[in-house]
Amino acid sequence: MKQLISILFTALFMQGLSAQQKSLDKLWESKDQLPVPESVLFVPEKNELYVSLIDGEGTAKDGQGGVAILNLDGSLKQVDWITGLNAPKGLALYRDLLYIADISSVVVVDVISGNIINEIEIAESTFLNDVTVDDNGVVYVSDTRQNKIFQIKGFKYTLYMENVPSVNGLKFLDNSLYALAGPELWKIDSNKNKTVVATGFEKGGDGLEPVGNGDFLVTCWPGIVYYVRADGSFQKMMDVQGSMNTADLGYNPKEKILYIPTFNSNSVIAYKLK
Repeated sequence: MKQLISILFTALFMQGLSAQQKSLDKLWESKDQLPVPESVLFVPEKNELYVSLIDGEGTAKDGQGGVAILNLDGSLKQVDWITGLNAPKGLALYRDLLYIADISSVVVVDVISGNIINEIEIAESTFLNDVTVDDNGVVYVSDTRQNKIFQIKGFKYTLYMENVPSVNGLKFLDNSLYALAGPELWKIDSNKNKTVVATGFEKGGDGLEPVGNGDFLVTCWPGIVYYVRADGSFQKMMDVQGSMNTADLGYNPKEKILYIPTFNSNSVIAYKLK
């Protein structure tokens, strides 16, 4: 009898564990060449994807970078929507303003006209990487090499937090700033107190997107995608190191679709989260 109960318990445990496992199914890959795509932003109001294009070296102020627009089937809508940037990376949208992290400045674009309306130079920065905006339009941008997060209010910046190791992906959610700090995911409250949500990412986090239920999606640039649960546990859903990169993803929470820029492979790939 005890043996039967043990077998049943093990079976139920394995069934529950299996039910928790997440997987990714490839839907499409963009066919048009995108020169070094680093970040994808899903724009539900327009049913479009904004894609930052480095188009050269990630630290070169060469004016070759820009932002392209893809349709949700991966087809190219406009490759040269925004041009004249340097090495644009993270993207964030607040109302009709698009904020772009561009090496040492945050470029502001009016998405209605498609014109650059401001460029906020952050003198102390060397490698601005990701950007997010809170509910009041306050902007946060990470500097990965300086281990700092800057805050922008009314087009003026201040240092928000320092000593955030290799900080990259940012997301403001429910009155807290979430930040990928090397192998960890931090939750930073309004008093700048940090809580480590998860730790142990193999290659350091890059892209960060909330699933909508307290869980997160995390990409690591060398080619890893994690599903991170609210309790801090996480699962590696993809490991394609050596064959392609997985940079700063976009996410459609309604359809559960990830849009992953492949960086050196010059494409965006869409995956269904299951």
